Amino acid sequence: MALPTSLELQIVTPDRAIVKEQVEEVEIPGVDGYFGVLPGHTPLLAALSVGELWYRKGQEKTYLAIAYGFAEVLPERVTILAQLAERAEEIEVERAKAALDRASKRLGERSELDYTRARTALMKSMTRLQVSSRIASGAGPRLKRVRREGS
Repeated sequence: MALPTSLELQIVTPDRAIVKEQVEEVEIPGVDGYFGVLPGHTPLLAALSVGELWYRKGQEKTYLAIAYGFAEVLPERVTILAQLAERAEEIEVERAKAALDRASKRLGERSELDYTRARTALMKSMTRLQVSSRIASGAGPRLKRVRREGS
């Protein structure tokens, strides 16, 4: 039996479906660390953390900011059910910077605050900024995919 050469990737949030594509590789931010998935992967169910998810089609990688949820991995399919998922080109950089500043300020205060909530907001903001930096900047249209280094 031949191994599959691609995976069907589905990424869904409570609001909408973000991705439904055939891909060759996915890297997912799990609560126990990042893990990669290739076609033919052993079935797996994993909880998601806040982080950068990327998938590859050919030499092109697409980046998303992901926060919480679950990933179901099957040999021919990966389904991501996420609380938050944003493509790099959808991220509002100024809004993410403002959220980062607010979260940093809250963490620096010595008052009663929900530390976990402020830390999560900080992680989400940092991830959004990291993912948004993956696209080309400038006056031209924003690119949806970024070429891999060395290609």
